[in-house]
Amino acid sequence: MPIIHLIRHGHNDYGKKGLLPGRLPGVHLNEQGRNAVPPLKAVYSSPLERAMETAQAIAKASGLRVEKRPNLVETALGDWEGKSIKRLSRDKRWRQLQEHPSQFRFPGGEWMVEQQARLVTEMQALCERHKAKDHFAIVGHADPLKLIIAYYIGLPLDLFQRLTVDLASVSTLIVGAKETRLLRMNWKPKV
Repeated sequence: MPIIHLIRHGHNDYGKKGLLPGRLPGVHLNEQGRNAVPPLKAVYSSPLERAMETAQAIAKASGLRVEKRPNLVETALGDWEGKSIKRLSRDKRWRQLQEHPSQFRFPGGEWMVEQQARLVTEMQALCERHKAKDHFAIVGHADPLKLIIAYYIGLPLDLFQRLTVDLASVSTLIVGAKETRLLRMNWKPKV
Protein backbone atom coordinates (compact mmCIF):
# COMPACT_ATOMS: atom_id res chain seq x y z
CA MET A 1 0.00 0.00 0.00
CA PRO A 2 1.71 3.21 -1.08
CA ILE A 3 1.65 6.14 1.32
CA ILE A 4 0.44 9.25 -0.45
CA HIS A 5 1.01 12.76 0.84
CA LEU A 6 -1.60 15.12 -0.62
CA ILE A 7 -0.14 18.59 -0.36
CA ARG A 8 -1.98 21.78 -1.11
CA HIS A 9 0.14 24.43 -2.75
CA GLY A 10 1.52 27.21 -0.58
CA HIS A 11 0.29 30.74 -0.03
CA ASN A 12 -0.22 33.21 -2.89
CA ASP A 13 -1.44 36.79 -3.02
CA TYR A 14 -4.37 36.05 -5.36
CA GLY A 15 -6.18 33.91 -2.79
CA LYS A 16 -5.65 36.53 -0.08
CA LYS A 17 -7.75 38.93 -2.19
CA GLY A 18 -10.78 36.64 -1.91
CA LEU A 19 -10.73 35.71 -5.60
CA LEU A 20 -11.19 32.30 -7.22
CA PRO A 21 -8.05 31.72 -9.30
CA GLY A 22 -9.22 28.45 -10.84
CA ARG A 23 -6.92 27.67 -13.77
CA LEU A 24 -5.82 31.25 -14.40
CA PRO A 25 -2.15 31.39 -15.42
CA GLY A 26 0.35 33.52 -13.53
CA VAL A 27 -0.83 32.84 -9.95
CA HIS A 28 2.53 32.33 -8.20
CA LEU A 29 3.51 31.63 -4.62
CA ASN A 30 4.36 34.55 -2.39
CA GLU A 31 7.34 34.52 0.00
CA GLN A 32 5.44 32.58 2.67
CA GLY A 33 4.42 29.98 0.09
CA ARG A 34 7.97 29.41 -1.15
CA ASN A 35 9.17 28.11 2.25
CA ALA A 36 7.73 24.07 2.71
CA VAL A 37 8.99 19.52 3.18
CA PRO A 38 8.48 14.29 3.86
CA PRO A 39 11.20 10.39 2.43
CA LEU A 40 9.71 10.46 -1.01
CA LYS A 41 10.02 8.25 -4.11
CA ALA A 42 8.26 10.77 -6.38
CA VAL A 43 6.62 14.17 -6.51
CA TYR A 44 3.63 14.71 -8.82
CA SER A 45 1.94 18.04 -9.37
CA SER A 46 -0.89 19.92 -10.98
CA PRO A 47 0.62 21.88 -13.88
CA LEU A 48 -0.50 25.26 -12.48
CA GLU A 49 2.28 27.58 -11.29
CA ARG A 50 1.35 27.74 -7.61
CA ALA A 51 1.31 23.94 -7.35
CA MET A 52 4.47 23.46 -9.42
CA GLU A 53 6.39 25.99 -7.29
CA THR A 54 5.39 24.12 -4.12
CA ALA A 55 6.21 20.75 -5.72
CA GLN A 56 9.63 22.00 -6.87
CA ALA A 57 10.55 23.05 -3.33
CA ILE A 58 9.52 19.62 -2.00
CA ALA A 59 11.27 17.76 -4.82
CA LYS A 60 14.48 19.77 -4.40
CA ALA A 61 14.61 18.98 -0.68
CA SER A 62 14.23 15.27 -1.55
CA GLY A 63 16.64 15.25 -4.51
CA LEU A 64 13.81 14.48 -6.94
CA ARG A 65 12.26 16.02 -10.05
CA VAL A 66 8.61 17.04 -10.30
CA GLU A 67 6.39 15.20 -12.74
CA LYS A 68 3.56 17.39 -14.07
CA ARG A 69 0.27 15.53 -14.19
CA PRO A 70 -2.42 17.36 -16.19
CA ASN A 71 -5.23 15.35 -14.55
CA LEU A 72 -4.32 16.83 -11.15
CA VAL A 73 -5.19 20.32 -12.39
CA GLU A 74 -7.54 22.60 -10.46
CA THR A 75 -11.29 22.61 -11.06
CA ALA A 76 -12.41 24.05 -14.40
CA LEU A 77 -14.44 26.97 -13.02
CA GLY A 78 -15.54 28.23 -16.43
CA ASP A 79 -17.28 31.61 -16.18
CA TRP A 80 -16.52 31.81 -12.44
CA GLU A 81 -12.74 31.85 -12.87
CA GLY A 82 -11.18 34.99 -11.39
CA LYS A 83 -14.47 36.17 -9.85
CA SER A 84 -14.95 37.39 -6.29
CA ILE A 85 -16.03 34.69 -3.83
CA LYS A 86 -18.06 37.34 -1.99
CA ARG A 87 -20.00 38.17 -5.14
CA LEU A 88 -20.43 34.53 -6.19
CA SER A 89 -21.74 33.59 -2.75
CA ARG A 90 -24.81 35.74 -3.53
CA ASP A 91 -25.50 33.69 -6.69
CA LYS A 92 -28.20 31.03 -6.08
CA ARG A 93 -25.95 28.45 -7.76
CA TRP A 94 -23.33 28.92 -5.01
CA ARG A 95 -25.68 27.27 -2.53
CA GLN A 96 -26.11 24.30 -4.85
CA LEU A 97 -22.33 23.97 -5.09
CA GLN A 98 -22.07 23.94 -1.30
CA GLU A 99 -25.05 21.67 -0.56
CA HIS A 100 -25.38 19.38 -3.60
CA PRO A 101 -22.07 19.40 -5.48
CA SER A 102 -22.85 16.02 -7.08
CA GLN A 103 -25.48 17.85 -9.15
CA PHE A 104 -23.38 20.91 -9.90
CA ARG A 105 -21.55 22.03 -13.00
CA PHE A 106 -19.58 25.27 -13.00
CA PRO A 107 -21.11 27.60 -15.61
CA GLY A 108 -19.03 26.90 -18.71
CA GLY A 109 -16.83 24.55 -16.66
CA GLU A 110 -16.60 21.10 -15.14
CA TRP A 111 -19.17 18.87 -13.43
CA MET A 112 -18.05 18.00 -9.88
CA VAL A 113 -18.69 14.28 -10.49
CA GLU A 114 -16.51 14.37 -13.62
CA GLN A 115 -13.76 16.11 -11.69
CA GLN A 116 -13.80 13.49 -8.94
CA ALA A 117 -13.70 10.66 -11.51
CA ARG A 118 -10.73 12.34 -13.27
CA LEU A 119 -8.83 12.68 -9.99
CA VAL A 120 -9.52 9.15 -8.74
CA THR A 121 -8.49 7.67 -12.10
CA GLU A 122 -5.23 9.62 -11.85
CA MET A 123 -4.68 8.46 -8.26
CA GLN A 124 -5.17 4.83 -9.23
CA ALA A 125 -2.65 5.21 -12.08
CA LEU A 126 -0.09 6.74 -9.73
CA CYS A 127 -0.63 4.07 -7.07
CA GLU A 128 0.02 1.35 -9.66
CA ARG A 129 3.46 2.86 -10.32
CA HIS A 130 4.57 2.37 -6.72
CA LYS A 131 5.37 -0.48 -4.36
CA ALA A 132 3.83 -0.99 -0.96
CA LYS A 133 5.28 1.42 1.61
CA ASP A 134 6.62 3.83 -1.04
CA HIS A 135 5.93 7.44 -0.11
CA PHE A 136 5.01 9.89 -2.84
CA ALA A 137 3.65 13.40 -2.89
CA ILE A 138 0.87 14.92 -4.91
CA VAL A 139 0.72 18.71 -4.91
CA GLY A 140 -2.59 20.21 -5.87
CA HIS A 141 -5.50 22.42 -4.92
CA ALA A 142 -8.11 22.48 -2.14
CA ASP A 143 -11.24 21.09 -3.80
CA PRO A 144 -9.44 18.45 -5.89
CA LEU A 145 -7.59 17.18 -2.80
CA LYS A 146 -10.82 17.15 -0.78
CA LEU A 147 -12.53 15.20 -3.59
CA ILE A 148 -9.73 12.61 -3.54
CA ILE A 149 -9.90 12.23 0.24
CA ALA A 150 -13.71 12.05 0.21
CA TYR A 151 -13.64 9.24 -2.35
CA TYR A 152 -11.05 7.15 -0.53
CA ILE A 153 -12.69 7.46 2.89
CA GLY A 154 -16.14 6.73 1.48
CA LEU A 155 -17.56 10.20 2.13
CA PRO A 156 -20.35 11.01 -0.34
CA LEU A 157 -19.52 13.74 -2.84
CA ASP A 158 -22.33 15.91 -1.47
CA LEU A 159 -20.49 16.06 1.87
CA PHE A 160 -16.95 16.77 0.61
CA GLN A 161 -17.24 20.48 1.49
CA ARG A 162 -17.16 19.44 5.16
CA LEU A 163 -13.47 18.62 4.73
CA THR A 164 -10.75 21.24 5.12
CA VAL A 165 -7.49 21.42 3.21
CA ASP A 166 -5.66 24.63 4.14
CA LEU A 167 -2.84 26.24 2.20
CA ALA A 168 0.52 24.47 2.67
CA SER A 169 -1.12 21.54 4.49
CA VAL A 170 -0.44 17.82 4.19
CA SER A 171 -3.02 15.02 4.25
CA THR A 172 -1.78 11.43 4.18
CA LEU A 173 -3.60 8.39 2.76
CA ILE A 174 -2.57 4.76 2.59
CA VAL A 175 -4.32 3.30 -0.45
CA GLY A 176 -4.50 -0.47 -0.76
CA ALA A 177 -6.45 -3.06 -2.70
CA LYS A 178 -8.43 -4.11 0.37
CA GLU A 179 -8.50 -0.98 2.49
CA THR A 180 -7.66 2.67 2.54
CA ARG A 181 -6.77 4.66 5.61
CA LEU A 182 -6.58 8.39 6.19
CA LEU A 183 -3.57 8.81 8.50
CA ARG A 184 -3.58 12.58 8.74
CA MET A 185 -5.59 15.46 7.36
CA ASN A 186 -4.83 19.15 7.01
CA TRP A 187 -1.56 18.91 8.97
CA LYS A 188 0.68 21.95 8.78
CA PRO A 189 4.39 21.36 9.28
CA LYS A 190 6.20 23.92 11.38
CA VAL A 191 8.51 25.92 9.12
